[in-house]
Amino acid sequence: MRIHEYQAKRLFADYGIPVAPSRPAMSVDEAVAAADELGLPVVVKAQIHAGGRGKGGGIVLAKTSDEVREVADRILDAPLVTHQTGPEGRIVKTLLIETASRIADELYLGMVVDRARREIAVMASRAGGVDIEETARETPDAILKEWIDPTIGLRPFQAFRLAHRLGLSGKTARGVAGIVRALFALFCGLDASLAEINPLAIDEDGAPIAIDAKLNLDDNGLFRHPELAELRDLNEEDPLEVEATSVNLNYIKLDGNVGCLVNGAGLAMATMDLIQHVGARPANFLDVGGGATAEMIEKGFRILIADPDVEAVFINIFGGILRCDILAEGVVTAAKAVDLDVPVIVRLEGTNVEAGREILNRSGVAFRTATDLADAAEKVAAAVKGAA
Repeated sequence: MRIHEYQAKRLFADYGIPVAPSRPAMSVDEAVAAADELGLPVVVKAQIHAGGRGKGGGIVLAKTSDEVREVADRILDAPLVTHQTGPEGRIVKTLLIETASRIADELYLGMVVDRARREIAVMASRAGGVDIEETARETPDAILKEWIDPTIGLRPFQAFRLAHRLGLSGKTARGVAGIVRALFALFCGLDASLAEINPLAIDEDGAPIAIDAKLNLDDNGLFRHPELAELRDLNEEDPLEVEATSVNLNYIKLDGNVGCLVNGAGLAMATMDLIQHVGARPANFLDVGGGATAEMIEKGFRILIADPDVEAVFINIFGGILRCDILAEGVVTAAKAVDLDVPVIVRLEGTNVEAGREILNRSGVAFRTATDLADAAEKVAAAVKGAA
């Protein structure tokens, strides 16, 4: 689960990470009032779940109340387009009004779970305030790393070693090392999957301060933090993904043209590869899981059909825990309840497969049943070609 910068900075402050005074604002008047309270100049920041806000015009320095009003009026309730939003952009509903800091230098600091090493990777760079992905791609040596064994935790010497490798010394090195330790405590304490400060600024007195804050929380850990679940902003998520989450379906929207309904993550990935192999593109990842009910299947099918990019639907089920007849009942119910105007290819194998095929055959719906994966691939390719 991703959260906004202003929410992340509140959590940063709770863990002792220095941040500039700031106020969220959801209207132009609130933005002006916040600026007057904090004292000018301030930085007006659009709050969306995407990077590149500065380049997109979503982070602006305002020196007067009139400038705050003009910027807030321009940004609020308007789409902000960045390299991470796509051409449609994201509608800005909230601003962060923050006291402008006097910055002498900018660093980068981040933490992620390194799944290959089964450790937490701490990353830092002198190239703060820019696209860190571009830096990592073009000059990978500029990204310094420390790996932390989760059974031992971050040792103080690692934090200080990272600060010194950044070329820091004295008060600044101690301050950055302290932030590294505090960010690690936050990362573990809140079950985060990513924590990032870009830039981690050094002010004119040599003190570090988090100018930005990016925090992704592991959904699987939210049961331990019910208060954090309340930070979720549904306006920032794809409506189809929100609908799927409400019925415990694992759905991720993609940019293809073939909707997929599969049980099991491994089979789902193989299905997406198969679709790509025949010249089409998967429109989603949808794993209904082994314990899906007919109602969940119906909801998943409705979500696929609701995607305007879908030109064909491919249902690929290996019946184990999820019986093929249960799957067939849910698909038939959904197909009869919606205005079905795209071809639906179904491949079933496993428990009660004959019963499932019989349900499909006598449903009165023109499903295109496949005998095996090769047959399914041909039918998917033909369906997409026909739609084109």
